[in-house]
Amino acid sequence: MFTTRPTLQGTFGMVSSTHWLASQSAMAVLEDGGNAFDAAVAAGFVLHVVEPHLNGPAGEVPIILAPTGGDVRVLCGQGGAPAGATVAHYRSLGLDLVPGTGPLAAAVPGAFDAWMLLLRDHGTKSLADVLTYAIGYAEDGHAPVERVTETVETVRELFEAEWPSSAEVYLPGGCAPQPGELFRNPALAATWRRLIREAEADAGSGDLSGEALRVAQIDAAREVWRGGFVAEALVRQAGRPTLDTSGERHVGTLRAEDLRGWSASYEDPVTYDWNGWTLCKAGAWSQGPAFLQQLALLPSDIADLPEYGSAAYVHLLVEGCKLAMADREAWYGDAGPGGAEGVPVGELLSPEYNALRRRLVEDKASYELRPGAPGGREPRLCAHALAVASGEAETVGFDAAAGAGEPTVAGDGGTRGDTCHLDIVDRWGNMVAATPSGGWLQSNPVVPELGFPLGTRLQMAWLEDGLPNSLAPGRRPRTTLTPSLALKDGVPVMAFGTPGGDQQDQWQVHFFLGVVMRDAVRGGPDLQGAIDAPNWHTEAFPGSFHPRGMRAGSLAVESRMPADVVDELRRRGHEVMVGGPWSEGRLCAVARDPRSGVLSAAANPRGMQGYAVGR
Repeated sequence: MFTTRPTLQGTFGMVSSTHWLASQSAMAVLEDGGNAFDAAVAAGFVLHVVEPHLNGPAGEVPIILAPTGGDVRVLCGQGGAPAGATVAHYRSLGLDLVPGTGPLAAAVPGAFDAWMLLLRDHGTKSLADVLTYAIGYAEDGHAPVERVTETVETVRELFEAEWPSSAEVYLPGGCAPQPGELFRNPALAATWRRLIREAEADAGSGDLSGEALRVAQIDAAREVWRGGFVAEALVRQAGRPTLDTSGERHVGTLRAEDLRGWSASYEDPVTYDWNGWTLCKAGAWSQGPAFLQQLALLPSDIADLPEYGSAAYVHLLVEGCKLAMADREAWYGDAGPGGAEGVPVGELLSPEYNALRRRLVEDKASYELRPGAPGGREPRLCAHALAVASGEAETVGFDAAAGAGEPTVAGDGGTRGDTCHLDIVDRWGNMVAATPSGGWLQSNPVVPELGFPLGTRLQMAWLEDGLPNSLAPGRRPRTTLTPSLALKDGVPVMAFGTPGGDQQDQWQVHFFLGVVMRDAVRGGPDLQGAIDAPNWHTEAFPGSFHPRGMRAGSLAVESRMPADVVDELRRRGHEVMVGGPWSEGRLCAVARDPRSGVLSAAANPRGMQGYAVGR
């Protein structure tokens, strides 16, 4: 099969991310003696600078890590709802949905603390070491990708009329950042320089050296973020009346106590065994278990799957996705502190439950939203989801061109699905996958003192009590972010993921099956071939982004999909929209063969900015 690039192979280290500058910055850390976790933190902060339309420091990040000789862990960088974020408060403002922009949609920022915990607990470098790359690109400038320009131009009127602090950063002199010209964010660089100075001064006041000093500096930086000048600026910004997607100006609920009371945390992954593989995902506060449910709906023997890429194969995966996503809507939410009583993940992945669900997949495409009843529990859907499923509520316009995982941004800043991703494996076998997102330039006004905006992840919670994903103080909104890590015979062998909102666990399932079902090349997995293969997605379930519509029976495919496959899918009843040849997916992946120690990496050519590097 045609591939755009080779699958890279080597033995020293491999990096794949959604932007070449982040990939090369991570590789520079590896070359300087750092490990995969040091490199991931450096790349994460570079992504804040070079993909500001896709993520920011006040956003969120779930991380899956596999330290050599240690257990696979999930590091949750998804902040919860502030104490004042109640259904009653938002309803009192006349809202039926959490706005898609503005401070009312801001959860407690989670990305920064997660990166700091990863660096402290698993890295070897100092805070100054890993931030130097991001500071350099913010201070000295970088040539922005075209999508930054397009996003800024889309929200130009909003910035100029309502969000002047954003216009100051992204429309200097009235001009949007231009490809081929240096774009700078000196306020962001100054924020990191000040944070480093204050953290080093605080940690240096004791009699510490070596590793103890490194750890103390990182913990001091966390304190500056949650209680110092950063926290003060974030709270001030949340209190400023801001025009959002509701068409009204609102103030947010984020307070100093919310920032002081939250920290990133470690969890065990949710896992599923399939054909000799163990797939690890974040819990049901993410959409990660939907990936596992889709595998559980497949035949237990890989030999019983339809031919790879055939209409029967695509139909089987699409219909399984609809069932998994219907369960996501009915059952997924935060089961942590302040969250739901529990999510029945065990039942959702059980053989008995999936044997029943598998019978629902017929020759024809389904146009219904059909959540199941795990353990005999009756599913409950919110009123809005029921309305969009029945066609009574407004449905989001369907645009196959949005499939590349880049944001579809409206003039009011409303965004449908956008993020970044990175995967790294080092010569010692440490492996990490992370999907940073939120805090987009179009989500909230830039905090003038800091150079970056608040996030908007609360838009994914419902304004209806009693649901797993209801808005509630301390509860994490159910996120679409879902990095993956795969083991074989109990050994980590592959880390992967993609941007793309609700599409993430659709594209990843097809990628994973592509790796498993396709022949190996050069003695290793054909990561690039699986990434380059024609992909697709459906929106036949309530979306996670404001205004949270759906389109029953929808199926967007790339024009590279064979015509006879498209014809057969239409015969089966799918409402097929053919998009561009490279419009579906933005996957990254790295792998390690535990027998030979050979490392592999590949990156998505779609969007013209993702790259893998390594040696």
